[in-house]
Amino acid sequence: MTAFAPPLICAERVIGGRPHDFSRRVTVMAIVNRTPDSFHDRGRTFALEKAAEAVRTAADAGADWIDIGGVPFAPGPEVSAAEELNRVLPVVEAARGLAVVSVDTYRPEVAREVIAAGAGVINDTSGLRDPAMADAVAGTAASLVITHSLAAPRTLHPSPQYADVTAEVSGFLRERVALALSRGVRPDQIIIDPGHDLNKNTHHSLELTRRLSEITAIGYPTLAALSNKDFIGETLDRPQQDRLVGTVAAVTFCVTQGARIVRVHDVRAAVDAVRMTEAMLGLRAPAYVRHNI
Repeated sequence: MTAFAPPLICAERVIGGRPHDFSRRVTVMAIVNRTPDSFHDRGRTFALEKAAEAVRTAADAGADWIDIGGVPFAPGPEVSAAEELNRVLPVVEAARGLAVVSVDTYRPEVAREVIAAGAGVINDTSGLRDPAMADAVAGTAASLVITHSLAAPRTLHPSPQYADVTAEVSGFLRERVALALSRGVRPDQIIIDPGHDLNKNTHHSLELTRRLSEITAIGYPTLAALSNKDFIGETLDRPQQDRLVGTVAAVTFCVTQGARIVRVHDVRAAVDAVRMTEAMLGLRAPAYVRHNI
């Protein structure tokens, strides 16, 4: 129990108009990328009708949040803010009412538009590289995910080096949280993410996972975004489309270390793994009990 539940800053929140108690429940965030070059989907949900279908499928599978992306973090061609909005706004509309809507963006101007359209979470994988992102979220009802990364999105950063990856990620997150607070973001809006695989090699991501309790000890709800990532594939020698079991194992471990939100592609498997882990941690009752009763 203690590994799962370090003291939380504002455990009970309203996000996207829905109550959340991160001391009692883990949130499952589904991934819907409306991009032609996402690392896992490879454009499968780039067409609007496919993205809308993926939103409905994720909600039916039990996703609490749906994270919509219009520009991948990985290096690639420039995508204008106008094009990013053209990609994500129709999917925000499709997801509204089905789950909490999150938008993966590093642009303040995009954040403002999607919050106005109903997004309840801004997932900034750049970690407030542009401090104006904090200004875009401050004063709204939206939550802000602050993620660790070294390089700007869409920028190559080969062979990243850390003396102590967990300590350095923790220090970065503490600094960026302080920046957000100084610009008017409320404590109950903040979520942190150590950024598995973002400018990190497999050894770094494994170390971060092993010591995730040092990140969750910062006190803000922690997002573990590790679905099908390369550190899982390289550890198990599994190709991109054969990492589900490794992902479920990593999700389960992160929950025991205090992760409150997990970002996944395969929603149904993750929901079952998370709900079972919650039950084993004493946070939820079984759906029913008949065996040996």
